[in-house]
Amino acid sequence: MSGRRITALCALLALSCGARGDSLDELGASFWQWRAQEQPFSSDDIPRIERPDGFVSDWRGATVARRLAELGEFERRYRALAPSAAAPLAVKVDHRLIGSALARVRWELEVQEGWRRNPAFYVDQTLGAVTALLLPPAPFASARQQEIVKRLQAIPGTLQAARENLTELRAPFAQLAIDALEHVDERLAQVEAALAPLFAVANRQALHQAMPAAVRALGEYRSWLESRRGAARADTAVGREAYVFFLRNVALLPFTPEELLAMGRQEWGRAVSFEAYQHTRNAGLPPAPLFADAAAQIAAEKRDEEQVRAFLVAHHILSVPEGLRHYRNLLLPPYLAPLSELTEMDDLTGPSRLDQDGTSYIRPPHAGLGFFDLSKARDPRPIIVHEGVPGHYFQLCLGWRNPDPIRRHYYDSAANEGIGFYAEEMMLQAGYFDDNPHTRETIYSFMRLRALRVEVDIKLALGEFSLAQAAAYLASTVPMDPQTARAEAAFFATGPGQAISYQIGKLQILKLLADTRRARGTDFSLQSFHDFVWRNGNVPLALQRWELLEDPSEVPGVASR
Repeated sequence: MSGRRITALCALLALSCGARGDSLDELGASFWQWRAQEQPFSSDDIPRIERPDGFVSDWRGATVARRLAELGEFERRYRALAPSAAAPLAVKVDHRLIGSALARVRWELEVQEGWRRNPAFYVDQTLGAVTALLLPPAPFASARQQEIVKRLQAIPGTLQAARENLTELRAPFAQLAIDALEHVDERLAQVEAALAPLFAVANRQALHQAMPAAVRALGEYRSWLESRRGAARADTAVGREAYVFFLRNVALLPFTPEELLAMGRQEWGRAVSFEAYQHTRNAGLPPAPLFADAAAQIAAEKRDEEQVRAFLVAHHILSVPEGLRHYRNLLLPPYLAPLSELTEMDDLTGPSRLDQDGTSYIRPPHAGLGFFDLSKARDPRPIIVHEGVPGHYFQLCLGWRNPDPIRRHYYDSAANEGIGFYAEEMMLQAGYFDDNPHTRETIYSFMRLRALRVEVDIKLALGEFSLAQAAAYLASTVPMDPQTARAEAAFFATGPGQAISYQIGKLQILKLLADTRRARGTDFSLQSFHDFVWRNGNVPLALQRWELLEDPSEVPGVASR
C-alpha cells in the first residue's frame, strides 16, 4: 500500500471509530454527507443533489486517491452491517440500497473512470457546476451569487487537474469537450452581461474579476485537447465486464446485455406498430399547430399541469398530496441560454426546497426546434407527464418526503426514468390524451425512441457502435434531427447504463403491477400500488419488488424464494 493511501486511511479515523456500535442509519447519514462533497456533476437532471455551502469541485489526483480510501472504509462498514436472515425486510432493502450507492461510486472512480478518459467530464465539473447554480429561477440571493463566483474561481484549478488526470484520453470524448467549449469566451460574456444587473454591487465586481481567468482556462483547455486529440485512442466502450458490473451492482438489474437487447427490440416492434395504427387513424388530419408564442405555451402548460393532477385523483390513479408545489414553464433567461446545451434546462428543486415550484425552461415556439422541444411547442402534456406531474418533479418530491432517510437521498435512473416513461403510457391508456390524436402519435414516437436507446446504450458500451454510428442510427431510425441525435449518443457514450433505464424500468413496473394484482386479487388497488411505487420511486425496482411482494428474484445475488 502506498504512503499516500496510508495517509488517507489515517485521516479516516473519525469514520472508522464511528463504526463501533455502527448502525445502518449512521452509515447512510455519513455516506450521503460525504457524497454531497464527492459526487461529480453530470449533464443529467436526475442525479443533481444539494451541495454544502462553499462547495468547490476538486479533482486533483490526491483528492481522488483519498476518496478511494474513504470509499473502502464505507464498504468495510457496509459489510460489517450485513443484516441477519431474521432482520426486517425493510432493513434488508435499505442495506442493499446503500450497497448500490457505494457501487456507483466504485463504478465512477475505478470502473468507468470518466475522470481519466473523458475530457467532457471536466466541462461538467466547471461550466456544468456553474450552470447548476443558475438553474433555480431568479431572484439570486446574495449567498447564491457568492457561490457562483466561487465556482468560477475554481475553474482554472479544476482544468489543471484535468490535464494531469486525463492519462487515458479518448478522441471522441475530446471532440465532445472541444465542441462544448466552442466560442466559450463569447458565451460567458453573454452570461456575465445578463447576470450583472441581478447581482449586488460587490458580487457583481467579484463576478467581473473571476470571469477572465475562467474564460482563459477554458480556452486553453480546449486548445490543449485539440493538440492531443489526434494521438488519443478512438475507442470509448467500457466493455462487457464493466457493463455487467454496472447492471448487477449499481442498477441491480438481473438481466444480461443480450436479454436487455431482446427486451428493447420487442418493445421497439410494439411501439412501431402502435405508431403505425395511430398514423393511419390520423390520415387526412391537418398538421398539429404550434403555439403562437412562448406566453401561450406557458399558459397552456400551467392549465394542463393542473388538469393532470385532477385527472389522477378523479380516476383513482395516484394520490396528490396537499401542499405539493407545481411544475411550471418559464422562458429561457439570457443568462442560461449560452449554456443551454450543457444540461437539461430544468430545476426539479431538492429536499430542502419542497416549498418551491419545479421549473422547465422553454424557447419561443418555432418549426426549427429539436425533437423534444418541438413536441412541447405543439402540446406540452407528454413532457409534463414525464418530467413534471406525475413524472420526475412529482415523483422526486414524494421521494424526498420519504420518512426513511436512506431512501430519501438515493437516486437510480432505472427507477426514476422508468417511472417517467411508464407514466406516459399509463396516462395514454387511462384516456388522458384521447382528445388529441397527434399527441397520441407523438407518445408512440417517444416509445420508439426509448426502445432504441436500449440497443444504442448496449452497443456503445460493448464497442459495437462508435459514437458517430450511434448518432446516425438514432437520426435515421427514430427519426430525429441530427443535433438531438448526436447529443443523445454523446450522453449515452459517456454514461453507460443510463439510456436503458427508461425502457427497462418501465418493463419492471409493468411486471410488478401484474404480479401485485395477481397476488392481491380482489384487494388490489391501482392507486395504492402507484402510491407505493412513487413514494419509493428513487429505489431500484428490484428492491421495490422484494419489499412489496417479498420476492427477491430480481435482486442480483439474492436467492429467490
